[in-house]
Amino acid sequence: MITAEVLVDVTDAATLRRAALDRVAEAGFVADEDRSVDQVRNAERDAVHADITAALDWVIDVDAIVIDGVGAEVIGSTVSVAEGEDEGSDAAGAGAEEMPDFAALFAVCRCGADDCEDCSGFQMTPRSAAILWAVAHLHADFAYDDVQHFGDAPVSEKDDGWAVFADYPRITWGQDAVWRRQAARAFDDLAAGLVAGRLPLATCPAEEMAMHLMLRSAQGAAADGWGIPPEKLNLLPEHDDDFDWDLAVDVLLQDEDILHLFSEQLDGIEDPESEENQRFRIGDYRPEAWFRPFQNATPRDGRRPFRR
Repeated sequence: MITAEVLVDVTDAATLRRAALDRVAEAGFVADEDRSVDQVRNAERDAVHADITAALDWVIDVDAIVIDGVGAEVIGSTVSVAEGEDEGSDAAGAGAEEMPDFAALFAVCRCGADDCEDCSGFQMTPRSAAILWAVAHLHADFAYDDVQHFGDAPVSEKDDGWAVFADYPRITWGQDAVWRRQAARAFDDLAAGLVAGRLPLATCPAEEMAMHLMLRSAQGAAADGWGIPPEKLNLLPEHDDDFDWDLAVDVLLQDEDILHLFSEQLDGIEDPESEENQRFRIGDYRPEAWFRPFQNATPRDGRRPFRR
């Protein structure tokens, strides 16, 4: 047996990731015991977003190293990343930024008493906070990448390599780069809450959408070991409430009204003057209202900077 090694230099991580996402969009997936086809596809998309080696897996044809019919065949392959060379992998930073001390920021009760309000309710655990912080940074990075690459161009039916905004409701697909930068900042705003030791509560529709995407990605990150390197995550104390994302949805989001925007049967529900909107009493979800604070939320400082 002969071992052949191929070295790949990633010269443009954004282009590589878009190519991988195109292949994920075109690939045929099957449901497994716990996930639908869409959930399996979304998990692959999240992996490509988070890990450059996952993107490489989608564009490298290992079998093509040996041509057919020559009496030899490829029997296996591995992918590794040399330390310091993974420019495109934002997964290691929530990339380059040092991970906050979530054990100190989110100290949890462990008494387990039936009458303990902390133990009987939702606790943001250090590991859950770390995962949410990481995926918030990842989504912000990729949203800014979308702005840089596509500018004011509308999202199309074909994926075209969009990293984030193709996952937004169709009513937002025609928004410009200014709107998208504000949407990207929503992920950073939620991450900032975690860094301050606060629950990342959505204060406007843009943050509500961001939190839905974060929670979806958090499930895959926790299950598959990306977002935060396992060796770093394992340094944080374990807790029985780790990764309780279903309860997190109930606590971190006031409701799930924004998900109505994905329903073709509820077309126009974003308009507060529409009959469907008034029936559900969801308020103004038109794109121009996405950055206005909810009535029961404290507005964020309008002078806060954009990351880029």
